[in-house]
Amino acid sequence: MPILIAVTLLWAFSFSLIGVYLAGQVDAWFSVLMRVALATVVFLPFLKLRQIEAKIALKLMICGALQLGIMYGFYYQSFLYLSVPEVLLFTVMTPLYVTLINDMLDRRINIGFAISALLAILGAVAIRYQGIDEGFVKGLLIVQCANLCFAAGQVGYKRVIAKERPDLPQRTVFGWFFLGALAVVIPCYLALGNPDKLPTTTLQWSILTYLGIVASGLGYFAWNKGATLVNIGTLAVANNLLIPAGILVNVLFWNRDADILRLSIGGGIILLALWVNDKFNQKQNKTQTAF
Repeated sequence: MPILIAVTLLWAFSFSLIGVYLAGQVDAWFSVLMRVALATVVFLPFLKLRQIEAKIALKLMICGALQLGIMYGFYYQSFLYLSVPEVLLFTVMTPLYVTLINDMLDRRINIGFAISALLAILGAVAIRYQGIDEGFVKGLLIVQCANLCFAAGQVGYKRVIAKERPDLPQRTVFGWFFLGALAVVIPCYLALGNPDKLPTTTLQWSILTYLGIVASGLGYFAWNKGATLVNIGTLAVANNLLIPAGILVNVLFWNRDADILRLSIGGGIILLALWVNDKFNQKQNKTQTAF
């Protein structure tokens, strides 16, 4: 969990950087391409081609294509219709998707995980913003597509590592994750990108470089590694910690209007969800030990 919290703090700045300096100014698909390409370069030196079987490499590439490539495509487009706080707020469904996808793959329903995920959603919904843009419905749907891809990718990665090769140092195989994302992003940029809307300032190039190397490269590696160290309920709840953190950063550094009381209440409910999940997990472990 400490790893997931650290990445949450790191990613909290990404929403505002994109919404304030890139959205509507730099082509979304170029931004995605640069982020994924830089992240890939970071991990290529660690990649050992003969270390894992081709089918496992393919599974990791599919996870990367979903969690990073396709997700980013939806994610960047959403900023054209929504403000930074709205994008953050509409990610509230991610923990539920994490729980449901995992339970569907296991062909079961875990009540403890479901309750913790729903509590986390309630906490995020408590953080309300007014002045919704006219395109909020379209933006909402786009964000949900991004949420589904993000949830499916991290659940898939967690399961692949746990079931296929838990013995491998993850840094030596994570390059496959980014190569999968790159395989999606390159054709999307060639087909949908606008070469007339490239970065025009040093600040925009610097932000993209930071987002690619640090937020995407190091951030996604740390997040997915953290995902393999916690149960699926904790992973689901951790997804919503980003919402109050991201809004708080947006308020403090970019002077956005926000209801601090609601932010505090929502953050408190999300922390309660973490506590509930921990209690259910302890109870489940005791039950399994008894048998």
